[in-house]
Parts: sequence; C-alpha cells; structure tokens
Amino acid sequence: MAYHNSRHLRLLCLTFFILLSFTAADDAAVMQNFATTLSPAPTTWTGTDFCSWEGINCDKSNRVTSINIASKSLTGTLPPDINQLSQLKSLAVQRNFLSGDLPTLANLTLLEQVTLDSNNFTSIPPDFFLGLNNLQNFSISFNTDLSSWVLPETLSQNTNLQSFQASNANITGTIPDIFGSLLNLQSLRLSNNNLTGNLPPSFGGSQIQNLWLNNQLQGLSGTLDVLSSMTQLSQAWLQVNVFTGAIPDLSNCTILFDLQLRDNQLTGLVPQSLMSLPKLENITIQNNKLQGPLPVFQPRVHSELGTDTNSFCLSTPGPCDPQVTSLLDVAGALGYPMSLAQSWKDNDACKGWIFISCDSSGKNVTSVSFGKQKFSGTISPAFANLTSLRSISLNDNNLVGPIPKVLTSLPNLQLLDVSNNNLSGDIPEFPNGVRFTDGGNPLLGTGGPSVTPGSGGGPTNTSGTPSGPTKGVSAGMIVGIVIGVLVFVMIISFVSYKCYIKKRNQKKVGNQEKGKDLVKNDHVGVVVDKLHTEGSGDKEMSVFEGGNVVISIQVLRQVTGNFNEENILGRGGFGVVYKGELHDGTKIAVKRMESGVMGTKGLKEFQAEIAVLTKVRHRHLVALLGYCINGNERLLVYEYMPQGTLSQHLFEWRGNNGNPLNWKQRVSIALDVGRGVEYLHSLAQQSFIHRDLKPSNILLGDDMRAKVADFGLVKSAPDGKHSLETKLAGTFGYLAPEYAATGRVTTKVDVYAFGVVLMELITGRKALDETLPEDKSHLVTWFRRAISSKQDIIKSMDQTLENDNEETLESIFKVAELAGHCTAREPHQRPDMGHAVNVLGPLVERWKPSRTEEEEEGYGGIDLHMSLPQVLERWQADEGTSRMFGDDSFSQTVSSVPSMPSGIGDTFDSMNCR
Repeated sequence: MAYHNSRHLRLLCLTFFILLSFTAADDAAVMQNFATTLSPAPTTWTGTDFCSWEGINCDKSNRVTSINIASKSLTGTLPPDINQLSQLKSLAVQRNFLSGDLPTLANLTLLEQVTLDSNNFTSIPPDFFLGLNNLQNFSISFNTDLSSWVLPETLSQNTNLQSFQASNANITGTIPDIFGSLLNLQSLRLSNNNLTGNLPPSFGGSQIQNLWLNNQLQGLSGTLDVLSSMTQLSQAWLQVNVFTGAIPDLSNCTILFDLQLRDNQLTGLVPQSLMSLPKLENITIQNNKLQGPLPVFQPRVHSELGTDTNSFCLSTPGPCDPQVTSLLDVAGALGYPMSLAQSWKDNDACKGWIFISCDSSGKNVTSVSFGKQKFSGTISPAFANLTSLRSISLNDNNLVGPIPKVLTSLPNLQLLDVSNNNLSGDIPEFPNGVRFTDGGNPLLGTGGPSVTPGSGGGPTNTSGTPSGPTKGVSAGMIVGIVIGVLVFVMIISFVSYKCYIKKRNQKKVGNQEKGKDLVKNDHVGVVVDKLHTEGSGDKEMSVFEGGNVVISIQVLRQVTGNFNEENILGRGGFGVVYKGELHDGTKIAVKRMESGVMGTKGLKEFQAEIAVLTKVRHRHLVALLGYCINGNERLLVYEYMPQGTLSQHLFEWRGNNGNPLNWKQRVSIALDVGRGVEYLHSLAQQSFIHRDLKPSNILLGDDMRAKVADFGLVKSAPDGKHSLETKLAGTFGYLAPEYAATGRVTTKVDVYAFGVVLMELITGRKALDETLPEDKSHLVTWFRRAISSKQDIIKSMDQTLENDNEETLESIFKVAELAGHCTAREPHQRPDMGHAVNVLGPLVERWKPSRTEEEEEGYGGIDLHMSLPQVLERWQADEGTSRMFGDDSFSQTVSSVPSMPSGIGDTFDSMNCR
C-alpha cells in the first residue's frame, strides 16, 4: 500500500512539473515571437532567458507577470498571441511608435494595468475587454490612427476598473449606461473623440472623481442635470460640446474644484449654489448663452465668465431690472429655451426681446406671445409680477401642470390663451372681461370649479367641455386614497429605518469592542490597537469611518513622557515634534502645536495636513497615524523616521558626528522623493501640489529610504495647463520663478523644487547660503551658470563624493542634467515627475541594495528600477491599502484613505478631542 501511495505521489509531481514546463514553454514562444515583432527589439532581448530581458518580470515559475517597454522609441506591432501570457498582470508599452491592430487581451484574468498611450495602433478588437476581471487601470490615449470604435457594453463586467483613459482615441457613438456596475471607477477621461448623445443616467451616484468629456467632434448633448448627483466629482471637463439647458444645482458636489463648461449652449441663470462651492478653484463658462446677473465667485476662484459671449443682463455685478428678472423666471419654467436666450440680452425687456411687446412709453411689458413655439415646461407664477400685462398667449405648446391661481390678480389682463397643451388641475376664476381660452387640455378642470361657457360676468370658456362634477368616483376620493396609502408607507419606512439604525449602532459598538480583530491589518489600525492598550478609559480614542484616529491627550502624554524635553526631535514654525514610545517599543512622532502661537495660518496648515494625509497613502509619503484637539492644542501623530531629515545628513553631518551620504544613498533618496511627488501629482485619486519640497521636509528611515513630509501647504492640482492662484507660500530658494512672481501654481513648481534638491544632493550646498558671496549664494543661479561641462560638474560636486569612479560620475552627470531641466525658467520646459522617476530609476538599479528574502518582502518586493505605474499592484497591496469601516464589516479600497469624518472643523475647541 505504501509503495502504491508513493508511486501515485510521484506521478502527481511529475504531471505537475510537466504542466509547468508546458506553460513556461508557452510563455517562451510568445516572448520570442514578441521580440521578432518589434523593430528594433530592445538590445537585451536576446537568448532564451526571457525573464532576464529588460522590462520583463517573471514569477518563480518563469511565467511572465509584467512587460514594461515604455518610451523606448520602438516600432513594430504587439504579437497576436500575447493573451497566452496567462499570468500577465501589467502591460506598459506607452510612448513608442507601435502600430497595427491591437491583439485581443480577452481572458487575461490576472491583468490589472494596461497602458497603450501615445502609439500608432490602428484598431481595437470588439472582444478586447472580455474576461479582464481584475483590470484596474486602462489607458489608450493619443492613438489617433485608431479606426473608429465604440465603448462596449461589456465594460460593465470589468467591475474592478478604477481608471479608464481614452482621449484622442477616435471613439464614436454614445457613452453606454453601464456605470451603475463600475462602482470603483474614479477617473474617466474621454476627451477629443467623437462621442454624441446624452450623459448616461448611471453617472448619478457613481464614484467618478475626474470626468473628462471635453472637445467631442460633433458634441455631447442634452442637459447636465445628472452632475447634481455625482457627489464625488472633483474635476469635470465638459467644454466644447453642445450641452443645453441650465447649469444644475451642484451644492452636493462639495469637493468639486475644477469645472469647465465653456463653448456649449447652456442657458439660464448661474445658480447661487455654484458660486458657494467650498472647494471650487477653476471655472470657465464663456461662449454659452447664460442669462441673469453676472455671477460673482469667491476671490480664490479663477473664473472666465465671458461677459461678451453670454447673455448676462449686466456686464458688472448687480441685480437685473425687475421685469427682466420676472421674464427670466418665466423662461426658467420653460427650461430656458435657446431661442429666448439668444434674443433676451441686456437689461431692458422692451429693447428687441423676441415675443415681448411693450406700451407706448417703451418701459412696461404688455404682451407675451409664446404661441406655437413648441415650448415644454410649466406656466410660471412670475407672470403675476408683470403688472402691465394685457395679453398672454401660450397656445399650441407642450406645457404641463396647473394654471397658477396668482394670474387672476393681474389688474390689466385681457387675454389668456392656454389652448392645446397638456395642462391639468383646477381652472382659476378670472375677473370680468378676461378672455380665457383653454381648449385642447383634456385634463384641465377635472374636479375643478364649474365654468359655464358664455356666462355673464365670468370668464369665457371656449373649450367646449363641461367643467362641472364628474360621475363615478370623484377626484377627491382618489386623492384621499392616495394620501392614505402614502402616509401608511411613510410610517412603515420610518419604523424600518429606526430599527436599522439601532442594529447598526449595536454592530458598531461590537466592532469597536473587538478592536484588534477589526484593524489588525490596517496601517493606522495597528497603532489603534497598540494605543488602546496604553489608554485607561473608554474615551481615550475614537476610530472613525475610514480608519482615521482621534487620540486622547492622556495617551499622548503617557507615550511621550508627558512631552519630556528629552524626547524633542525638532522645532518648527508652529510647534515642537516629540518622540513617543509605545509599551512594545514602537516609536511614533508627535507634532504639538498651540493655536494661539499658530494663528490662522497654522490652523489652516493643521487642517490641510489632516485633509491631505487622509486621502493619500504611499510608501514615500510620511503616514499620518492620528490627531488630537485639546483646548488650544493641536497634535498630529506620524510614523517615526529615526534618521531625521535629509537636511541634517546633507548640511549638518559634521556637527552631528555623522558620516556624509554617499552617492548611492543620494540618488536612491532622490528616486524615493520623486516617486512620492509623482504619486501626489498624478497617481493618487486626487492630484496635489506640495508647494514646500525641500531637504528639511524629506525624512529618512534606518535603511536611508526617504519619505516626503509636511503637507500643510498642499493644494489640489488641476490637470492640464491650468494653474491655481494662491497666496505665496513656501521657502525662498525653492520657489519657482513664475510662482514667486504671480502666485500661480501648477505641479511644475514642485518639479522646480525637486530640481533644487537634486542640485543640493550633487553639491552638498544649500539652496540659499548667505555665508557665500552674493554671486554664489543662490544655488540655482550659480549652478546653471557654472555647470557648462562635465569638468565643471566634477569641480562643483560635493567633495565628500568619490570623483574617480567612472560609473558614479556618469550617474552624477545624468542627475545634473535632470536638475537643469527641472529648474528651467519656463514651466512648460520642465518635465513632469514621471519623467524624473524614469531617469533616476535605472541609476538606482545599478546599486540595488542586497537584501534578504525577508527584507525584500518587507519592502513590498518591488524592483527599484520599476516606475510607479508598473508597480501599483505591489505597493497598493503593501502600504497603499486602507480599510473602510462599514456597518457589518469593512471593504478594501486601494491607494487612498477615506476623508476625515464630517464635522471635524467644528470640534477644534473640544476638550475631550472628539
């Protein structure tokens, strides 16, 4: 028996290894074919060991998991059998000259990232997206040679999709109504295509934050009403289309900061709620037919209103003429028709307004003639404000609803014609002498007052239908039954809701009591668990939805030795940073500030740090673990970085009896910082500008890996070429010229500061050094002037660096060149941070530190030469993953931490830090 069992086991093992060899052989065949389809193939793509080829990553079974050949100036095509690479997770071929038909990727069930931007592909197969169950990010923008294609309905099956980018990709047809299934989608970018039709209803309630639908060839149409229910919307580019109707109420879009509506056919008034949006920073509405008063936005908002291309009543802020205001209300009830918006301009309704007549004085509106205009909507009660009206003709349209009773108060009214519409409700009793025509409205007068045609002393009814009581079941009885049913449903709903709330609260209490089990895998939650053991009461800590932690002052005093001076790590403009130690030896950093000392600026920075660090999480950004508000005190709790700041290691190492950084450490730090800033700019759910990047805001761990810190000056960043106007903030020496001159910022101000940091790493000099002569005190000016050759670089580099190693010098030359590009005077001449990462990555790979397998796992198992888009899956799984508490459990979200609990801004004076 034992012999037979052993034999069966050997057979199974043999079968398993045969299968492995076959699948690995399949990958080898595909990769060899791939090498032949590229022209030229990358120089390292030789031999049979395809796992060693540049840009190729394999698993332990020699199965291809990642292909990254971006920006290699490659021509050729993708192999038709690429979907045989069944373990493939990431495909990045952007910024090449690849052409031909795209092969299908159908049924690559592990595929998460596909980046095809900026190539010359000619077609995309209809089954391209089938079976891509794990697809998270897809981008095919700037493939202008693609034959026209439509967005497939089957995209609804890609439920893990977070970002879909296909601008300049020759997409036609309509946007499918599939977004109710794509609950993880946050970025949808479809600019510069040929999409038509309306916005899909399923946009409402979606999680979309970035919506780019601008510059469609024929233009998207219909209204923008669905935007009002897109509560997660932060950026909407809808310009250069043919949208109609009014701008909807966007008061629920509380994080919207960039709204582009120019060059459409929008009409109506700009809603007050739009002008009051708390986060709005950019808006364009020119080249529409908007009406009413000129909108006034808050000073921080950069607005382009188009006073000469819209139909505002005045070119300066202020109310419209009362008659104009009333007529605009009338137009609003009709949906602000374009025919009225094109004619109803300026602030005098008696000067050329279509369908409007005035008295002989030219001051008072006496007639409104909307007959046979195919208008839809309702009859506005605002007609009653036009007290000189004698005639209102609304016949032969598609009007619905009742006739406003207030119209009976018009003192000069002689004619009201509402015939041939779809009006309903009661017929008001008009005064003697008013000719009232209502024929062709079968629902009008049902159950209303009796009006006898031709009866003396009353209005003349020419409908030809009786207006008396109807036989059978009365309208009053029907209304009573309906109201009774509604009341009963409301009572049942209310009772059910109360029961649901009670159960949810019981579950939340149970979750908090379990504590450790709920948060044991969460980066913040780990600290929650440890701090719970340090506390001595139920109110020492609260865990809000999203994992944000409010920690009591008692706990923070205990772990910092009552803020003992021996635990001071450093002092800043708004407070002192203390080291804290938990009972198990885990160290934290506590930034303690007093609001009286901080002032308004400091308080804003405190709130900004919380707002930003609860939205982003990355291995190269310092993590916020919690916060506390205790009377006038504000405290932030961060992860502890034992090696302090980069500034200390660059400029103060002699005084600290330390050793200078070698070049391997410096270029590795530069790459870490670049990746952190690249994430802030373009890879987070919301893009940010740091505005204060410098060595003292770069912290180092024991392994000398860097993290960017201090997010008090961060601003939300609009994409594209737009800039934000802000108050000047930051540190002299690191401020980009255009920012210092105008106060306007883009992500390129961080690129400039990053270039300054690179110069400091090369030279060991500070950005501003008042101890040097004036012509040498400003590092950027001196560096750009002094560095004209490689020999100049060698003379100017930090003398602690070895200058006789050819490989080191070649690396320094490349970083010096990158620093020059990053500090170009014009922002458009500077690269983005993704380019900087691509330059630095290969330099770090040369000195890839040797690690044990355990250490490599602890660092996420990420190859240092890989750029961020290609390693999203790994760092999201390690440090970019957060937990979001639900009612019964929690679900996982990627690369961000949910926003702070509502109401935090209202609790800054609370003594119990809640």
